[in-house]
Amino acid sequence: MNSFSLVDVFQSGFRPLHSTESALLRVTNDILVASDSGSPVLLLLLDLSAAFDSVDHDILLDRLESWVGLRGTSLQWFCSYLSNRVFKVQLGNCSSTFLPLPWGVPQGSVLGPLLFSIYILPLGFILRKYGLGYHIYADDCQIYLALNKPGSLSLLDQCLAEVRVWLANNFLKLNDSNSEALLMTPNKTTHVSSDLATLPYDLKLCVTNLGVKLDTHFSMGCQINAVVRSCFYKLRLKPILKGAHLESVIHAFIISRLDYANSILIGLPASALNRLQVVQNAAARFLTNTPRRDHITPVLARLHWLPVNFRVKFKILTFVFKALNGLAPDYLSDLVTRYVPNRALTSADCLLLLVPSMKCKMRGQRAFVYAAPTLWNALPLSVRLALPLSVRLATSRLWFKLLRLTFTTRHF
Repeated sequence: MNSFSLVDVFQSGFRPLHSTESALLRVTNDILVASDSGSPVLLLLLDLSAAFDSVDHDILLDRLESWVGLRGTSLQWFCSYLSNRVFKVQLGNCSSTFLPLPWGVPQGSVLGPLLFSIYILPLGFILRKYGLGYHIYADDCQIYLALNKPGSLSLLDQCLAEVRVWLANNFLKLNDSNSEALLMTPNKTTHVSSDLATLPYDLKLCVTNLGVKLDTHFSMGCQINAVVRSCFYKLRLKPILKGAHLESVIHAFIISRLDYANSILIGLPASALNRLQVVQNAAARFLTNTPRRDHITPVLARLHWLPVNFRVKFKILTFVFKALNGLAPDYLSDLVTRYVPNRALTSADCLLLLVPSMKCKMRGQRAFVYAAPTLWNALPLSVRLALPLSVRLATSRLWFKLLRLTFTTRHF
């Protein structure tokens, strides 16, 4: 499937090298680039009701044959895999009788997510036909549109109408009560069209997208508030573990929360990241039983914890390295372009990246397409050329260690 590009390029659910963070990074990049040109961006988060359980087997088998190209014995295997399924409900010692299950893909199975991705392949074709930006993670679909042309909302209405018809014809239902809309404006004085009143969804000031809270001004304040509140709640619990066990728990519940999707925090003011740094400092004191009056920098160095600001940059550079070495999704690799001078220069062999021009420091320069090459080009030459471009994941860990050492040396 991946070798022949049969899965939608903007489907990130349950695919190798793809993740929720890579999906968020691409979506936020497109939104920031559009905002840099002064355009408001409308983001729709569509939710499908019981999507995995509503898959029609006959339609799925037709997708496997006509869209994927399965024939003969291979198609018969899937037909056998999906047919004659039954289920029952059990509560305590009471159990219902077995009933046939003629719909849905087996959830929790290896093939379940892949089969669903194949089932909704035509949805991507509909969205591309109308020129809308979109991204899908399993059954979560997000659509975004720059409102920079007259008739943009009319085009969106036509697209949503066709999407609803397609979903109905494929026994899927759009859950309007759980679907949300967010209008992201370049600044607080941006004029909002009155046509937005015709949207089927109420505009929110903050929405949750793949576990990250986005607000209308893209300040990430809602997300930072949620992370700080969640982490400090866990730090109030009395420790019942010691040593390495306590450190593992802190990494699982605190550090992982700080690191989740932190790449989209690039370019935020220091005052915003300092709030997350306070959380990391509190976690370090909690782990090492360090008094509040003692300096935290030696403690972080002893724990080998990079400060929050460097962790954000480290994550961005990790995605750049993966993009250059075929270890990232195509939709991120397309945003990274090698710098090729017009004439023979020494910089041609320095593995530099092309930095596009952006207008707004608070918006455009936060986009991955700008921030990634800027950070990459600022790395020491020895780090950029530490490993050849033919390396794979096993040897890339050496490069990550070298990059981490570079940040550690700079800070500590």
